[in-house]
Amino acid sequence: MLKKLLFLYFFFSISLLYGQEKPHYTQYIFNNYLLNPALSGIENYADIKVGRRVQWSGIKNGPRTSFLSANWSLGKDYLWSNALSLPGVDDNPMSRSYMQYYTSSPAHHGMGLVLMSDKTGAVSRLDAGLSYAYHLQLNSAYNLSVGVYAGISRLGLDLSAVSLEDANDPALAKVVEAQFKPDIALGLWYYGARFFAGAAMQQVLPQHFSFSATSVATGSTSKPILFLTSGYRFYLDEDLSITPSLMARKGFATPFFFDTNVKFSYKDKLWLGASYRKSDAFSAMLGFNLKNFVNFTYAYDLTVSELKAISGGTHELVLGFQLGAK
Repeated sequence: MLKKLLFLYFFFSISLLYGQEKPHYTQYIFNNYLLNPALSGIENYADIKVGRRVQWSGIKNGPRTSFLSANWSLGKDYLWSNALSLPGVDDNPMSRSYMQYYTSSPAHHGMGLVLMSDKTGAVSRLDAGLSYAYHLQLNSAYNLSVGVYAGISRLGLDLSAVSLEDANDPALAKVVEAQFKPDIALGLWYYGARFFAGAAMQQVLPQHFSFSATSVATGSTSKPILFLTSGYRFYLDEDLSITPSLMARKGFATPFFFDTNVKFSYKDKLWLGASYRKSDAFSAMLGFNLKNFVNFTYAYDLTVSELKAISGGTHELVLGFQLGAK
């Protein structure tokens, strides 16, 4: 019995440590909205994305993440494209000659929603919430937006996936299989025709999770996570651009991570990219935009951490739709 209890304590502790962190996204450059609610309503179209991330393929019960995100502006004003925009249905290609007439977008409001499912072994997490942002027109060249996200997080445990010698072990009667906690995120985003920079804090409210119905001491409390992002778009010629960017991530209870990223784009119809995540992986990305309506991106992470001996790498697919361009 003691051996079983020790196993449960160890398993739940590791699972909670994992569960208090948000998933990584290799293609953050294509959907910063997942990290920062201040991007709600930044585009001239409703931006809808569906994604699937299979982390460390080859490792049984490794992390599996799925998400649906959508954000849109409120009002009827035309919003100029920014450094990370894709052309809308009626927009010209994002060439240098088109962008030279850029002006900042008028002040406006934006909204959005996020559904995210993350599962590792027997432990799963489901996040669902809404976001709001206000975009202030600072001057003729730049906007500053402020955003907030509010939602619910559910942490669950699938006992059928936990193998024990005795399925009727009394210790299992004291296990909490599902728990719900409020979740809040805050963000700032400064952007123009070529430059962007932002800061976001996720898990602003500490979330205490415990799978024990009799003791909170065996649980774990989530800590805020800070994201800092910045990048600049350079034109190599009329239609070919390169956008280097950097994303730093620091949890109050986790080590510092950073991603460096570079994206080569031809008229925003076809693009290639590469990135490096400190002490974790090298990544390659590719994507295309079809008729300024459907876009598809794929990323492959080559693991360089100690997991490389057993990991087949990480795959990430994202399908996007651009609806209702003004």
